[in-house]
Amino acid sequence: MEVKRPPAIWVGFLAALSVASLACGCGGKKADRSVLILATTTSTQDSGLLDELIPMFEKDNPYSVKVIAAGSGEAMRMGRMGECDVMLVHSPADEEEMVAEGYAVERNAVMHNDFVIVGPAADPAKVREAASARDAFAAIAASQSSFVSRADGSGTHVKEKSIWKAAGLDPSGAWYMESGKGMGDTLRIASEKAAYTLSDRGTYLGMKDELDLEILCEGDPSLLNDYHVMNVNPEKWPQVEIEGARAFNAFCVSREAQEFLKGYGVDEYGEPLFYPDAL
Repeated sequence: MEVKRPPAIWVGFLAALSVASLACGCGGKKADRSVLILATTTSTQDSGLLDELIPMFEKDNPYSVKVIAAGSGEAMRMGRMGECDVMLVHSPADEEEMVAEGYAVERNAVMHNDFVIVGPAADPAKVREAASARDAFAAIAASQSSFVSRADGSGTHVKEKSIWKAAGLDPSGAWYMESGKGMGDTLRIASEKAAYTLSDRGTYLGMKDELDLEILCEGDPSLLNDYHVMNVNPEKWPQVEIEGARAFNAFCVSREAQEFLKGYGVDEYGEPLFYPDAL
């Protein structure tokens, strides 16, 4: 979903107009909360995390957060185009490139979980017996068992492609399906098709009661899933809500948010959906 910002010259004009309106009284109302655009991956939304974190942030800050959850690739594209203010994403190599090119600043580690390979309990490719994620993908390809890829440039899709590359494979054919959708929808499709897919653990745990999928491969070091928050660089895009971005960035690594992450999901799933990285 594309969110266009007004040109910088209009931002200044609108800000001046707002101040003038307040000075005139104009109904005697207090100024509206500023809108802060957060571009993020679907896993932070599908896991239910943002439903908890956003109200916590808004409670103590004068911003209304507009969430665009479309995958890390799309979130970072929006950042490059100045169409958001702050990003919460999980594609480290692409994040580092964005910072190096000057499109993002103040990148901070927020949390991590891991990716898991999920699939039908029958496990036709015998993924449970695989020694690594690379071997699991090789087994899926060798048996031509159904696999659903997000195929959307997200952090999960980037990770998936890296595993296929490590296995020396370029998957194609009727068994390899591309959803072009977020994590939640991709999991639902995999469940309906009795197919395998790669998921972040948090989204899978948050949805597992509605899925006919089991975790079949986990614990491989290559499956680590790191999330970072970073602001759009105001030197590239002066119109961004940089003070709001800085406030949200600071909130994500605050003790309040980090302590919340430690417990999020424990009561329901017996483990956190995400592990804090800034305590």
